[in-house]
Amino acid sequence: MIYSNPDQIGILACPGGEEFADKLIARLEKLSTKKIRRKIQALSEKYRLSRNEVMRLINFSIDQRRTSLNPETPADKFRPASFKIPAHFTCFANGEFKTELLSTVRNMDVYIIQDVENHYPLSFDSGSDKQVLSVNDHIFLLFVTIDAAMQAGAKRVTVVLPAYPYARQHKKKGREGLTAARLGQILEYLGVARLITLDLHSKEIENSFNRLRVENLHASYQILKILAQIEDLQSKDLVIISPDTGAIDRNKFFSSSLKKPLGLIYKERDYSKVSYTARDSNIISIRLLGEVKDKIVFMADDMLGTGGTILKAIAALKDRGARRIICAVSLPFFNGPAIEQFEEAYRDNILYRVIGTNAVYHNADLLDREWYLNAEVDDLFARSIYRIHYNLSLSSLMDNTKIIKDLLEKNSKRSLPEK
Repeated sequence: MIYSNPDQIGILACPGGEEFADKLIARLEKLSTKKIRRKIQALSEKYRLSRNEVMRLINFSIDQRRTSLNPETPADKFRPASFKIPAHFTCFANGEFKTELLSTVRNMDVYIIQDVENHYPLSFDSGSDKQVLSVNDHIFLLFVTIDAAMQAGAKRVTVVLPAYPYARQHKKKGREGLTAARLGQILEYLGVARLITLDLHSKEIENSFNRLRVENLHASYQILKILAQIEDLQSKDLVIISPDTGAIDRNKFFSSSLKKPLGLIYKERDYSKVSYTARDSNIISIRLLGEVKDKIVFMADDMLGTGGTILKAIAALKDRGARRIICAVSLPFFNGPAIEQFEEAYRDNILYRVIGTNAVYHNADLLDREWYLNAEVDDLFARSIYRIHYNLSLSSLMDNTKIIKDLLEKNSKRSLPEK
């Protein structure tokens, strides 16, 4: 249990990932408390001791292991675990970063949280300095933080990157680099043992590492929970459409899980043109394989950048008679003027809803939009960290088939007419 070794796991949040880390820590503390209370109850019943007696024995064992005894901690009461590692981050005038850990991490299992897509003002030097960082700034700040943890004697360092940077640079089409692979290899060189991420853009990336273990989590269940709040998952009018060939496997999963028809949008692109905004995309023609007339369309993708792909797909589906269109993205970047352009599509009754996750931080400018729904995945990451730390299987978290089946059964009961 985490409680029995409260000083062996630590969460270290970079400035970009602090919002996500705080939610993750709260989930982790709640999870550990729930687990230890169950354990205490089981031991109490097995050995016919009171709960306070069991708690006293556990605390006695903990105090024996520590190098120094804190007389202020209670002997027979529950001691909540604290997982956050305090740190001080500095951004110098020339752009260099420094990370200083404010407590020991020696022999600890350290998890470093970083959101490389956080493009909002962040606090440095205890709030006296605020900076907006680029993806590259976030990456190098992560490197500095990893090095600080390694130099301080951490037993194992795991990097938690909900959005894996440079994930779209995973295969060569010409004289270009395989930057997604190189980034992971740099993490390996720095001593990182494991990477936890969400909906990695391509499975090919995992094959490029030598020793780095990759835990690629999926937000399908969290997204379907939100979808079930706005639509009947058993509806005969619900269809699944893949926005492009690259997302076909993702949408095939939703199609098979929900037992709904699957369609595909095929887009031809002019790769000599770079997309900077949704309107200025490089898509030159769109074809639809499937029927969407008078249907409720659900369309999933792994990431949303400028939104050009999704907005053009939505417009094409609307032109072909779709009644409502709901999009889901695991990594809602909303780069450039994407939020305003999606707002315009919503006002024009082209878009109905977008379901995104909190893996990428956004403020009220997005979260308060009527068309945007937020699916929280911090609990998914907290449970993964708990299981990894104690060498437990992640299979139940990786395979969402069973919990999605349970969700569908609950949704079906709610959809039944009253007698």
